[in-house]
Amino acid sequence: MLETIGLGGILVVVLLFVAVVVVASTVKIVPQGYNYTVENFGRYVRTLTPGLNLITPFVERIGHKMNMMEQVLDVPTQEVITRDNASVAADGVAFYQILDASSAAYEVSNLKYAVLNLVMTNLRSVMGSMDLDDLLSNRDTISERILRVVDQAAHGWGIKITRIEIKDINPPKNLVDSMARQMMAEREKRAEILEAEGKRNAQILKAEGQKQAQILEAEGKREAAFREAEARERLAEAEAKATRLVSEAIASGDVQAINYFVAQRYTDALAKIASAPNQRVVLMPLEASSVIGAIGGIAEIARATFPEAPERTSAPVSPRPAASPVPRMPNFAVPPQGD
Repeated sequence: MLETIGLGGILVVVLLFVAVVVVASTVKIVPQGYNYTVENFGRYVRTLTPGLNLITPFVERIGHKMNMMEQVLDVPTQEVITRDNASVAADGVAFYQILDASSAAYEVSNLKYAVLNLVMTNLRSVMGSMDLDDLLSNRDTISERILRVVDQAAHGWGIKITRIEIKDINPPKNLVDSMARQMMAEREKRAEILEAEGKRNAQILKAEGQKQAQILEAEGKREAAFREAEARERLAEAEAKATRLVSEAIASGDVQAINYFVAQRYTDALAKIASAPNQRVVLMPLEASSVIGAIGGIAEIARATFPEAPERTSAPVSPRPAASPVPRMPNFAVPPQGD
């Protein structure tokens, strides 16, 4: 009885174990972001997508577990000889994503190694066809060219190269020093050019300012000359009118007009002699009565010339000295001109 129970228990345990193995071989849970390939006696038959999947136990098995997410591949530093024979060290990163799990699993062996070598060889090829100056200033162009070539080559592997970025481009130290000196010389040249242009512009502006000032000064002088000529013309007209009025007054017998006219001219002449800038000493033995006497003498001449003219003044005319009807002009002692 015990032997019968023991053998039955062992059989149950074996059946349970076989059931667990069969279920484990049949049910496959694929996590998100992965695809599993299924092989039937070593031949690819289908691909399992994320979720619960069933396969035929003992006939089908999981071949490759492929990561379908975008992955990053670090490109190590490598030496590159540019077209102008400059040696530089460059490295970068590559981003790729598996689109077809079966192609990525069965079209290439060791996918990451294949992508890495493809990127490195094309990086050397593209950078070696460029000059150093273009290499340092056109990283985007380099990345685009490498990406285009590598993506086309890896298309048959069921992957997509999404991005390739150049991290560092390191020229040798002596070349960096030369580039620094070149940059300094270029900046000094640009500074000298800017300084020369600034001086030239300043001189141009200064010359234009002087020209404008001279034009304005000439216009001012012209306007002043015009005004001065107009003033002289007005003065001459006024003097001519005054002379005409005096002449008319004399012609009509008005002796006081000629007296006033001559006295004014006489006093103006004396003022000009006294204020002359080149005179140092002026001796003028002149009395106020001499001027009045001169005016009176002129009046007597006017009466003799116009005997029929009526007397216009009510004031009596003072008698003139008998010995001298017309007073003599005063004598002026004027020193010689100059020092």
